[in-house]
Amino acid sequence: MAARDTIILIPARMAASRLPGKPLADIHGEPMIVHVLRRAQEARLGEAIVATDSEPIASAVEKAGGRAVMTRADHPSGSDRIFEALGQIDPDRKVRIIVNVQGDLPTIAPQDVAAAAKLLDDENVSIGTIGAEIKKDEERTATSVVKVVGSPVSAKRLRALYFTRATAPWGEGPLYHHIGLYAYRRAALEKFVGLQPSPLERREKLEQLRALEAGMRIDVAIVDSVPLGVDTAEDLEHARQLLARR
Repeated sequence: MAARDTIILIPARMAASRLPGKPLADIHGEPMIVHVLRRAQEARLGEAIVATDSEPIASAVEKAGGRAVMTRADHPSGSDRIFEALGQIDPDRKVRIIVNVQGDLPTIAPQDVAAAAKLLDDENVSIGTIGAEIKKDEERTATSVVKVVGSPVSAKRLRALYFTRATAPWGEGPLYHHIGLYAYRRAALEKFVGLQPSPLERREKLEQLRALEAGMRIDVAIVDSVPLGVDTAEDLEHARQLLARR
């Protein structure tokens, strides 16, 4: 997979119910969105670009030497936002692989970003994503921890069969925490954003179920760490502590 046909897009918006303005939250002298951008660049897959509806976010990214693309404010999801950005960035359709890195993952490991994209070396896979084995007992039953149920392809790879907030699958064996980072084939992203929300997606409140219900194959690379998603002031302080160790 050559860098010239791969792009990393980072959707970011200022509106957040629990931590408004979080993309610009300071972490050791730089906005959180810049930390995410740096991790994405370190994956060395291709250009990393922030897709936003906020001039202050765009300005912060550009001040740090990065690139930002302005998008509409009314997108229902990050997937829709990056699709609009893709059309602006690549009207000639040279990009084949699009990696969607959430803008609130400042501790994401660059090698884990690359792991999701690597899954698309298999032409049968439409979407690549990542997961990690659940180690804490309380996370096995927590509805905030999304689990992926999959059929093993290899020791560190699953073919996703379902995503759920419930404790699944039943019985002895590992459970896997799904991490919401996606690598799409261009055709898969186009198909996905053109679909209506599916019944199971509405029920579980998990967007990726829309792709499975439409018959799209999602494979999961099992990685060693779970990045911290920053949703609250407590998460932000934790991120500052973790990044102080870098």
